[in-house]
Amino acid sequence: SPPARLLATRPCCGPGPERRPVLGEAPRFHAQAKGKNVRLDGHSRRATRRNSFCNGVTFTQRPIRLYEQVRLRLVAVRPGWSGALRFGFTAHDPSLMSAQDIPKYACPDLVTRPGYWAKALPENLALRDTVLAYWADRHGRVFYSVNDGEPVLFHCGVAVGGPLWALIDVYGITDEVQLLESGFADTLTPARLGQARFSACLPPSSHDAANFDNNELENNQVVAKLGHLALGRAPGPPPADHAAAAIPCGPRERQRPSSSPALLEADLRFHATRGPDVSLSLDRKVACAPRPDGGRTLVFSERPLRPGESLFVEVGRPGLAAPGALAFGITSCDPGGLRPAELPADPDALIDRKEYWVVARAGPVPSGGDALSFTLRPGGDVLLGVNGRPRGRLLCVDTTQALWAFFAVRGGAAGQLRLLGTLQSSPATTSPSGSLSGSQDDSDSDMAFSVNQSSSASESSLVTAPSSPLSPPVSPSFSPPELAGSKNSECAVCFDGEVDTVIYTCGHMCLCHGCGLRLKRQARACCPICRRPIKDVIKIYRP
Repeated sequence: SPPARLLATRPCCGPGPERRPVLGEAPRFHAQAKGKNVRLDGHSRRATRRNSFCNGVTFTQRPIRLYEQVRLRLVAVRPGWSGALRFGFTAHDPSLMSAQDIPKYACPDLVTRPGYWAKALPENLALRDTVLAYWADRHGRVFYSVNDGEPVLFHCGVAVGGPLWALIDVYGITDEVQLLESGFADTLTPARLGQARFSACLPPSSHDAANFDNNELENNQVVAKLGHLALGRAPGPPPADHAAAAIPCGPRERQRPSSSPALLEADLRFHATRGPDVSLSLDRKVACAPRPDGGRTLVFSERPLRPGESLFVEVGRPGLAAPGALAFGITSCDPGGLRPAELPADPDALIDRKEYWVVARAGPVPSGGDALSFTLRPGGDVLLGVNGRPRGRLLCVDTTQALWAFFAVRGGAAGQLRLLGTLQSSPATTSPSGSLSGSQDDSDSDMAFSVNQSSSASESSLVTAPSSPLSPPVSPSFSPPELAGSKNSECAVCFDGEVDTVIYTCGHMCLCHGCGLRLKRQARACCPICRRPIKDVIKIYRP
């Protein structure tokens, strides 16, 4: 038979508004039954979550009596994550739990098991130095109050026939909590119970959403943290190539800590073909441009980017001034077929070549050492992220061909570009709402528009059109003409005329010539497919 239920002993004096102390040992956190990120102080009264946003599940070392208030002070709160403290009760003795029994989350991992009851504290109440008190009554109802305010009905249906231990998950924005002395909660009269409001806690589906969002955010923040780790030469003899060792960005390898997850693939390097004014480290992971004026500093990825792949780079040197906007581009030209003497100082000059070239300005970079991410989505969108935060769509490219990434490294003391690695996502799960971008139908961000609608002499985002007046005459190759009346041959504006016009600069071929001319004359005309600004429309003559 289950052990007798413990009840908090009321003092002999009459009830009053003040909180009454509970006789006996004050509750402490259990020293062994806790998540792997939880650290306790010497008295087991303070629990701090180190690293991440999860693995912060803790329990009290003794059962909690009915009507005994578990009182917590929120010592440290760090905005940025989703969700806040989870708290409740369990009928399972924490002393009998192993480390494998304690999951990453109280919600939904624990609450879906029998004998666990917990919910989330609303984020608007999870403020620093807030004192949270919660307790269970003999009817299995759980109440909480904030800063000794009015009680809020939080949970129902808790099994009170046996001992109950407090369950506290130091989750999300809540970084550190402290157990205070227990108090005694007065029994609520039917009138007060009728006036008690029910907590606006999150539904279980929102717990899953918060866990997903935090996981995506953490994946991106790992990349940003890699950009701030100390650089040190790997142990061993100095490199034999002393000339390469003299390069300011020399062959130093960033050591990834053993505690960080193996998220990034390190297979991508810079191509050996590069501008004459940029130098590479021995492992071709770091590119440096020591000249203040930059010069010809183009560098390329060693292999094409894959659809759904994210490329992470560190721009500049940590602790130095921001190197400004970074020129980033996509090309169908294999860098192995280029000669360094052909590479210009201004990447916009590459539009005169016959291959497919797209150039954009990614930035401005907030400070030296920041991490940028470039995600090539299967649909052709290139998404920009800065330090784990999405900045919107940067480019729209043609993914039917192999595409290499390239950069123009800024010169000077901060002129350094480091490849941190790549992260591959399946096309079905690549979602911009998590780590890399906004919504599925995300439009260009303000940053992207302010860049792409620049009125400078050279556009900030340029695509080489096969029939562009700036391109040398070539023999364009066309796919076999589509059957008349097919859906793909209809103009995207009038749905009547045959498609015979390509939009410059995005390269989409989706208009008849009449609609193209009318669209070009409109103020702030943009492509109906990708919403990029229209600089010109070019009529195509089919064979």
